[in-house]
Amino acid sequence: MAKTGKAGRHRRRKRRTPVGAAPGTLIADPAARSTQFDLMLVAPDKCRTIRNATVTDITANREDWPLMWLDCVGLADVATIGEIGRLFGIHPLAMEDVINADQRPKVDFFDDHVFVALRMVDDASLNRYEQIAVFFGEKFVITFQEREGDPFGPVRKRICADGPNRLRARHGDYLAYALIDAVVDSYFVPIEAVSDDIERIEDGMLGGPQKGQMQELHALRREILVLKGVLWPLRDALATLIRNDDPFVTHETKVFLNDTLDHAMRLIELIETQRDTLTGLIEMHLSLTQARTNDVISLLTIVSTIFIPLTFLVGVWGMNFDPDVSPWNMPELRAYYGYPAALVFMVAVALALFGYFKWRKWL
Repeated sequence: MAKTGKAGRHRRRKRRTPVGAAPGTLIADPAARSTQFDLMLVAPDKCRTIRNATVTDITANREDWPLMWLDCVGLADVATIGEIGRLFGIHPLAMEDVINADQRPKVDFFDDHVFVALRMVDDASLNRYEQIAVFFGEKFVITFQEREGDPFGPVRKRICADGPNRLRARHGDYLAYALIDAVVDSYFVPIEAVSDDIERIEDGMLGGPQKGQMQELHALRREILVLKGVLWPLRDALATLIRNDDPFVTHETKVFLNDTLDHAMRLIELIETQRDTLTGLIEMHLSLTQARTNDVISLLTIVSTIFIPLTFLVGVWGMNFDPDVSPWNMPELRAYYGYPAALVFMVAVALALFGYFKWRKWL
């Protein structure tokens, strides 16, 4: 799962509201996707979906259905988004947080609705996440996401499934819980992929460190740090949602939110374990690499040590002294078996040194 090239280092440039702008000012990001609204109308015994819904569709059906879910994909059309906010009485500061999609996961409580900002897995292979903003009151749920693609498919199927179910029978807080729970559970996929990568690298390192393993380990560690930065505030936001005594979050829904909080805690425990494992693997890789370097240096030193006396002997016997001038000038040059004797002597010296190194356990 870990990517090590430019794709694995995707960084999003954060866009901020201009300094001095009035609170609640909505300014679209030039790179924002075009806006599309999907409206799901929910009743205990039926449901209806309107694709590419308009503000007229919303106002025409709002009073006729006990619950509606408006899903907004793309944040380019700030005029219509602002109109949606005014229609449902959403606080302007919360709408500004929707457009400035770099918020820390949080929960804000207002008089007639609750605002939850989360980070959602957008593309795990690129280590990229997007903001999902959830507004809910007694009779409505509104979600704002930056791009197409979300983990809400099972929730949509449950709403439209035949027979009675809790998603159609309860109010907006339970539907919001189901969406938040889907976002939290979607993190298990990239975290399990990281675990698989860690096990693969660990198994490979048992046979010795390989080129590229350190780069993969650092890429995984960077991914874990991103996940940690997302999940810790997510846990705090869920805890705030559960502990706050808000009339729009019933006691029955808080029981289910507690289960989602348990999932978030489990995810945090997993990434903490993975971070410790990665730290250990990085240290082990460095130790193994250093050990291999030391072995190479030791081998080269031993080879050099063996050849030093041999080089000395060759140098001595290679001096150009004429034995005819003096009997002290290299008399070995006249020996009948001088050349093979010299070779045997040098081999004996090399073997003796080799045996000594083995005896001292240097080899």
